[in-house]
Amino acid sequence: MKAIVVRAIDQKYQLEFSEVSDPVLKPGHCLVKLKAAALNRRDYWISVGKYPGIKDGVVLGSDGCGEVEAGEPAWMGKSVLINPNINWGNNPEHQSSQYSILGTPENGTFAEYLMVPTDRLIEKPHYLSDTEAAAFPLAALTAYRAVFRKANVQRNQKVLVTGVGGGVSQFACTFALAVGAEVYVTSSSDDKLTRMMRMGASGGFNYTDAGWVKETGGKVNKFDAIIDSAGGNAINDYLRLIQPGGRIVVYGSTTGKTEGLDLFRLFWSQASIVGSTMGNDEEFASMVDFITSHQIKPIVDSVHPFAEGVEAIRQMGSSSQFGKVVLEMI
Repeated sequence: MKAIVVRAIDQKYQLEFSEVSDPVLKPGHCLVKLKAAALNRRDYWISVGKYPGIKDGVVLGSDGCGEVEAGEPAWMGKSVLINPNINWGNNPEHQSSQYSILGTPENGTFAEYLMVPTDRLIEKPHYLSDTEAAAFPLAALTAYRAVFRKANVQRNQKVLVTGVGGGVSQFACTFALAVGAEVYVTSSSDDKLTRMMRMGASGGFNYTDAGWVKETGGKVNKFDAIIDSAGGNAINDYLRLIQPGGRIVVYGSTTGKTEGLDLFRLFWSQASIVGSTMGNDEEFASMVDFITSHQIKPIVDSVHPFAEGVEAIRQMGSSSQFGKVVLEMI
């Protein structure tokens, strides 16, 4: 079968669209014929060697939608989403030490076929196309846990979602809007801010403007929750913008470590800085129920033939996309 694999030899990395062996079905597993698969930033970081645990020859891809062709009789012929969690563990509050995500170190969804344990499958919501459904799993699960379990976003609360060009942040914005929150966004692109405001955000702020924090505070006053993927020294800015007792939820650190954390502002405001990543299996099922009940569709930037997947991953390095990038296998 055809697949996108990473070659990791002598600390040099490259992607290949190549022929690999078909998976051999094991008991308790199902063979899924992939219809569509979506890209995530981790695929790009793996492709340039900036991700832990890269294994030579592994098939990339965490997000996928397809049809069960073999395995448990109850699943035969069903259209399914694949839960990318592997070994979350028994504690819903945090992942186990054996936790990993589909697509490294285990083979992922950028292939014609994927064998997965039956408990990784959930029926695809009928209102979504294969292309739309494939865009959800990893990013939407990460957003769901951050917004609801960690930030506890409620109706009429004011929420700031940072870096809204990314898939997780867009899902976070969409989910918060769906429950009636008043959502604001940041980006380095005025065009992306405008597009999110057209989709329901109450306001947007360009974080490359020197006075954006003062401008934000003047227009909004304070936020009940801030959902952030960047980390870095911006955390001190968020401490100026959070309500007393509010939560700053961080699910990434793309701008690096925070230097000189303003501890006085942190404890005096009674605020919390909360870490979050991915989500447990129950949250994955709840996320699918949530998007179905609200008929939520993803923002899709572009759709590419499977054979053009390597170039699509390379293009993610420019961060120019707005929404998910999806590969169609058929």
